[in-house]
Amino acid sequence: MAERIIRTIGVLTSGGDAPGMNAAIRAVVRTALGKGVKVRGIRKGYKGLLNEEIIDLDAGDVSDIIQRGGTILQTARCKEMITEEGQQKAAAICKKYGIDGLVVIGGDGSFRGAQKLAYLGVNTIGVPGTIDLDIDCTEYTIGFDTAVNTAMEAIDKVRDTSTSHSRCSIIEVMGRSVGWLAAASMLAKRSEKGAPHLIYLPEHDFNEAEFVEDVKKVYEENGFVVAVIGEGFHDSEGNPVGSNPFADVKQASKIYGGASTYLASLISEKLNLKARAQDLTMAQ
Repeated sequence: MAERIIRTIGVLTSGGDAPGMNAAIRAVVRTALGKGVKVRGIRKGYKGLLNEEIIDLDAGDVSDIIQRGGTILQTARCKEMITEEGQQKAAAICKKYGIDGLVVIGGDGSFRGAQKLAYLGVNTIGVPGTIDLDIDCTEYTIGFDTAVNTAMEAIDKVRDTSTSHSRCSIIEVMGRSVGWLAAASMLAKRSEKGAPHLIYLPEHDFNEAEFVEDVKKVYEENGFVVAVIGEGFHDSEGNPVGSNPFADVKQASKIYGGASTYLASLISEKLNLKARAQDLTMAQ
């Protein structure tokens, strides 16, 4: 079989943005150009690919971006890419623009799209970029370390206020259905006095009665409580905590204010203590 020569590659960022994506784009572009390979940037992820929002990139286009958050190529969700028709259209557009290989920077959903394109003959490379750390076969994802440090800094500030006001603070962090971000935020501070008192992860069923008892015990010992929860955690029946009577987590969050708000109200109701929710699910 004749060796396939790569003359042009495409690069896109898809799904949720993560700190470090711009550095990854810069590395892809400058490495490829250094090897004589042309680079085409695809705006707005798979949505931009299907809309043919494709531009040529040179070294100057990725100058002064390494320290910037987000992604200069922008990103978007794309339901059409889930369909077989959308996948075939994307593969045809790659061929139309002479893209011999595609670098996809993103999370698990982005990787599923890359896998479908690979089945259709498009050479693909996945660069794990997600603060959730929820991609198999890698121990590190772009954005995770920054998100952990952001959460740790916020926990420090919330703890100071909680101490001052004798308050119970429930800090909700991102992570979707996995608790790596919440767990790492806590473990990183275990050697310090500033570590949270309690942590609740999606990997374990949540029990309201035990939660109330834990908060009561910690408050009696310390005079304040700092608890960290990972978004997406659920009860023994698989229902997202705080979402009843709604099955849709997003709908529940809009109405109840999310799990952190629900737990804060639970503390106020059951223990008659001052409690406040701190939602960091948009801060990482």
